[in-house]
Amino acid sequence: MRERGSAVVEFAIVIPLVVVVLLAVVEVAVVARTQLEVSQAAREGAREAAAVPDPAQAVSVVRAFLGEDLAARARISVNRDHMVGGRAEVTVTVRYRLAGGLLGDMSITLEGRSSMRVER
Repeated sequence: MRERGSAVVEFAIVIPLVVVVLLAVVEVAVVARTQLEVSQAAREGAREAAAVPDPAQAVSVVRAFLGEDLAARARISVNRDHMVGGRAEVTVTVRYRLAGGLLGDMSITLEGRSSMRVER
């Protein structure tokens, strides 16, 4: 009978640790997905900046790709040479709050940068 009670105590001690590890794995996956979105948005913006001389057009493409939530928190910079063959570079920076705010104000900065040759 005593062994049964100790198994319950061990389970009560181990289960919170398992839950924390599981939540950490999920958070890492969400951060990785968000980083991929930010990098892809920078790539789409660079593609637009290489083809269209107006930087505002590239910014709107990045914001559309990111969606409402990320676009509202994103800082987007577009640098474009004004000659064919030059560089068009787009940088997208987003502050990401870890664990949806459960850890207080802990956040990390995610950045995506891409450059392409100016086409016209």
